[in-house]
Amino acid sequence: GRALCGEVVVADIGIPEAVLDALDVGLFANGPPLWLSRYPWPRLDGHKYDRGHAVVAGGGPAATGAARLAARAALRAGAGLVTVATSAEAVPVYAAALTAVMTAVVDDDDAFAELLADRRINAVLLGPGGGVTDATRRRVVAALAAGTACVLDADALTVFQDRPGELFGQISSPCLLTPHEGEFGRLLEASGDKVARALAAAAASGATVLLKGADTVIAAPDGRAAINDNAPAALATAGAGDVLAGFALGLMAQGMAPFDAGCAAAWLHGAAAARIGPGVIAEDLAEALPDVLDALGRADRAAMPPCNPLPRGRHW
Repeated sequence: GRALCGEVVVADIGIPEAVLDALDVGLFANGPPLWLSRYPWPRLDGHKYDRGHAVVAGGGPAATGAARLAARAALRAGAGLVTVATSAEAVPVYAAALTAVMTAVVDDDDAFAELLADRRINAVLLGPGGGVTDATRRRVVAALAAGTACVLDADALTVFQDRPGELFGQISSPCLLTPHEGEFGRLLEASGDKVARALAAAAASGATVLLKGADTVIAAPDGRAAINDNAPAALATAGAGDVLAGFALGLMAQGMAPFDAGCAAAWLHGAAAARIGPGVIAEDLAEALPDVLDALGRADRAAMPPCNPLPRGRHW
């Protein structure tokens, strides 16, 4: 549809909101009105741990780019702290490339479990650059068992392609799956249009599913779905998906529910790419996010009721 039409304008013709509520609508066009009232803006009295501590499971020395992109994106999206968990031999690569993002040496399953035992860590991303290995599979299972909010992408999905039931049976905490069409097809057989397939996957897995593409669909296990249509064609570039997963991770670390986080991350991702324009690469996206958030915050504040003025003669 996007390839065949120009600008689409939805005009208000006076239908009351109560009519829409009565229709029990479950499919939405994704945009700020869908989730902005629940966006985790920083509080004046908050501190970094209030904004969550996110962990990205990083790849080895030769595969650090995906995790670095995701970690920086999570920090830009508002997570108070972000740590890349990786092997001792890979730590120097990450440490040389990242400043505000921390590193933790995780050489085996016991070390990963010990890291997750820190209750201040409340969101984990697994998959980008992780490798389709038994170690990746075990870490996914460990993260889900720990009850931490999880974003599963790339290799963390592909590693279960021969046994998706093992993955789905472990999901009980807040979880977002972010497959592209190839990863989706390897993990789950579903028929119908993209919305129907995403909803079937969400129902089967118990997780929110963000099925990527020009018409990204975000589907929740409760039957809600949203179609994101603001992504420009230039987003078809290496690493863009890792940034998207990082945005979602940062929002979930701040307490946003998986469906809201997936919708917000997809929209912010597209808005950041559109702000940069032609020639955008993955590294640009997190750097464009502050401008997008500034505009979004201004719109949010403009919609708020005005403050009561102070009594005349009083000053603060």
